Amino acid sequence: MQDIVIYGAGGFAREVAYLIEIINEKKVTWNLKGYIDDNPENTGKILNGYPVLGTIEWLLSLNQEINVVIGIGSPRVKKLIYNKLKDYSHIKFPNIIHPGVRISNTNKIGMGNIICEGNILTCNIEIGNFVIVNLNCTIGHDTVIEDYTTILPNSSISGNVRLKEGVDFGTNATIIQGVSVGEYAIIGAGAVIVKDIPPHCTAVGVPAKPIKFHDEANQA
Repeated sequence: MQDIVIYGAGGFAREVAYLIEIINEKKVTWNLKGYIDDNPENTGKILNGYPVLGTIEWLLSLNQEINVVIGIGSPRVKKLIYNKLKDYSHIKFPNIIHPGVRISNTNKIGMGNIICEGNILTCNIEIGNFVIVNLNCTIGHDTVIEDYTTILPNSSISGNVRLKEGVDFGTNATIIQGVSVGEYAIIGAGAVIVKDIPPHCTAVGVPAKPIKFHDEANQA
């Protein structure tokens, strides 16, 4: 059994704690030590039975190997956290995957990913690093999902799709085959994407269209 902490102490972090409990019910794998929160006022609080251990300084000061899962949905924040931790050799980033998820052995999955209950990933899919696939999503053949992307519940991603770095893909959104979404785009809940979406925009509606563009410097 390996020690693990969750970076973050919000709602999704608590869901990740529950996911780790489910994994341990199937096969004892993780010793969940608690949460890391950059707000020092939260240190010592108990969240669903696990303590907030401290801030990033607590994590960096350890002199033993520790597994870290980033339990935060924001793609930009995930990237910022990883950049703070990546040079510390004692910190490892495992994949946390619900034991009931359907994943073909033809898929390639990087590190630090979270794949929640109810998902189906068919074949020849590539998933980068620090991707979140929330509850009950489907991902079709030959799709590429790049680093830091977050896919929210009940999303449907067809085959030969590319979600580029840092996409925030909204709840119940759908994308047809062969279409791409640009870096750090935000896709609104329920959107239906039928053509390429440019980077650094918010796109909503049926069919999905950009309604505003973001300052690129603040997105990555």
